[in-house]
Amino acid sequence: MSETNNEFLAALESAADQIKVGDVVTGELLAIDNDNQAVVGLSTGEEGVVPAREYSDDRNINLADELKIGDSIEAVVISNVTSDKEGVAYLLSKKRLDARKAWENLDFAEGDTVDAKVVNAVRGGLIVMVNGVRGFVPASMVAERFVSDLNQFKNKDIKAQVIEIDAANARLILSRKAVAAQERAAQLAEVFSKLSVGEVVEGTVARLTDFGAFVDLGGVDGLVHVSEISHDRVKNPADVLTKGDKVNVKILALDTEKGRISLSIKATQRGPWDEAADKIAAGSVLEGTVKRVKDFGAFVEILPGIEGLVHVSQISNKRIENPSEVLKSGDKVQVKVLDIKPAEERISLSMKALEEKPQREDRRNNDGSASRADIAAYKQQDDSAATLGDIFGDKL
Repeated sequence: MSETNNEFLAALESAADQIKVGDVVTGELLAIDNDNQAVVGLSTGEEGVVPAREYSDDRNINLADELKIGDSIEAVVISNVTSDKEGVAYLLSKKRLDARKAWENLDFAEGDTVDAKVVNAVRGGLIVMVNGVRGFVPASMVAERFVSDLNQFKNKDIKAQVIEIDAANARLILSRKAVAAQERAAQLAEVFSKLSVGEVVEGTVARLTDFGAFVDLGGVDGLVHVSEISHDRVKNPADVLTKGDKVNVKILALDTEKGRISLSIKATQRGPWDEAADKIAAGSVLEGTVKRVKDFGAFVEILPGIEGLVHVSQISNKRIENPSEVLKSGDKVQVKVLDIKPAEERISLSMKALEEKPQREDRRNNDGSASRADIAAYKQQDDSAATLGDIFGDKL
């Protein structure tokens, strides 16, 4: 080997000894190659390379848009490769040096609320940057409710509470849910202070479930149970409501301890019982349809959605053991309204009141006293039948 070659190799070995992995170096940008890497000339006369992934956490960064030839770049050495042709080439990282400096100058503590930038969404949660420090928000700490698509947070600024700081292992854990819970508590307090039970307010349908609809009242959701959506029977809230609908709701209950608001859409609307109160009065005679037959009586629909009860004692002047003996679902019947209570959604009906009272045969004893047959006939009558005086006159 020639003396010139020996001197060249010796110079390379000397240069290799001068720069080590972990050292911080400063160089001048010489070029940006086709692989989106910054080629940096170092003060030792050697070259280092900063790949785009080691320059920034932004996966879409284009170094040609960020840098220009001659710019000074400070980076940390993360590896070196020696080649007979190319001498010593160093792999550098600006991103890791920035993170190291950020950890050294950390200006927040566990429990603090900080501003964070979401740089990526992974299966387990969100990767964020906080004042140059890389942090992680586990999926279970992203929101109060389960979030199926974390990508909606990418590139957004969020507020999060610092849960754990482990500088030795560069570990930073944060919770967005904790901040959301605090914000919701504040919103609840404000909204509850403005609302009162019985009040009717406007809201927006925020989300639908099988059991009801959640309505946004200005940052706080209240629940309209499926039974409170309409006077008509609703099987699925999505059949009658759509997310984003503007609705008027009546406040049924406010639970400040649990932060729950119970609402009703139905209570703000005129229902069939309001119509019934206008059209029906005690003494009215109507035609209806038998809807259901029970042991204690029959339910008869007299207006759309309005059913009244014909008690077994009000079906006939004849003794009836079970309503099914004389009635079945679908039968058309004439009924008289005995009583109506719209507030309780109750109507008492009678079929018997429209029948002629049966004529009773006078079967008195020779001395004018009641016979056993008369007494037996009386006992079979209910309270609405004739009195003893009606049957026997003044002979008793």
